[in-house]
Amino acid sequence: MSQTIAAAAALTRLAEDEVIFRDSVYEFADKEIRPLAREMDEHAKMSPELIKKLFELGVMSIEIPESYGGAGGTFFHSVLAVESVSRVDPSVGVLVDVQNTLVINALLKWGTDEIKRRYLPKMAKNAIGAFCLSEAGSGSDAFALTTRAVERGDGYAITGRKLWITNGNEADLFIVFANINPEAGYRGITAFIVDRGTPGFSVGKKEDKLGIRASSTCELIFEDCVVPKSQILGTVGKGYKVAIETLNEGRIGIGAQMLGLAQGALDHTVKYIKERKQFGKPIGEFQGVQFQLARMATAVEVTRLLVYNSARLRDAGVPFQTEAAMCKFYSSEVAESVASMAINLHGGYGFVKECPVEKLYRDAKIGQIYEGTTNMQLMTIAKNILGA
Repeated sequence: MSQTIAAAAALTRLAEDEVIFRDSVYEFADKEIRPLAREMDEHAKMSPELIKKLFELGVMSIEIPESYGGAGGTFFHSVLAVESVSRVDPSVGVLVDVQNTLVINALLKWGTDEIKRRYLPKMAKNAIGAFCLSEAGSGSDAFALTTRAVERGDGYAITGRKLWITNGNEADLFIVFANINPEAGYRGITAFIVDRGTPGFSVGKKEDKLGIRASSTCELIFEDCVVPKSQILGTVGKGYKVAIETLNEGRIGIGAQMLGLAQGALDHTVKYIKERKQFGKPIGEFQGVQFQLARMATAVEVTRLLVYNSARLRDAGVPFQTEAAMCKFYSSEVAESVASMAINLHGGYGFVKECPVEKLYRDAKIGQIYEGTTNMQLMTIAKNILGA
């Protein structure tokens, strides 16, 4: 494993085209997202016009091949986009993340040619996707899901409820996991593609959240919702494999989101401590403040190397599960600690909603929870190290 890490680490330095891409996405975020971030947070709603601009920019279809209307980029490009957008607003960052690292990746890897022809051009143009695994009694124990799919003619009737589904309000297509054979346990789990508007499917309660409030998190309801067999993603009974392998990639995306958040908090802090004066000079000239800033900057840079390394490993086609768990765990810890220190260094101003780091602090908490809790990541890391 050390040789693999070393080989990928040599590639963590960005190529010129990657620098241009990352910077152009950040420039877009700074110009188009920043003015909307506070209002979207207060109203807990993503701007439809902003979503349209994201599609026009091409960041909602990064890995979709050009033949389907996408950008034809790499997974690493997706990670750079999520990082750059999250530096301004992690709510928009998770919209871009789920679209690219979960839904599009799953369609590219597991979809039939028919599925790709049907959905990828739509996702390159204006369609948003959602990944629907979690349920009330199925969180970290993901395969304890109770949503059922019963064979009916040339299709399956899905019945059950999904909770905490990102993009629930905006999505046009949903990758839904249901069990067609509960007696077989997780080997009965199958992944289906459900279109919005399918009879028997509806979006339920929208959650009122602590952070990433502009990102919709919803309950999904399936009541005898019939989908054709051609809408199965992967093969019957292999949905657990679709879920596991897709989430391994998605965790790198969350790492990128938390990296961007931490970098954003650091950006605000550097600017503030240069301007804020106490005892006759900028507080950034006090050694105690400088030491705190140095710790923040170091933690952010370590996070960046972990995230980039994991993404490079994935693109190189070598095992990356351990590194993905590491970057997801560590980035979420750093995002919270850096955002917290940013509030401290902003003083009383950091505690009011007018200050942007207040929002980033609230946004950071989810990083330790979704797409695998911190404890689940630690368990994965330990088991892989021990060879268990």
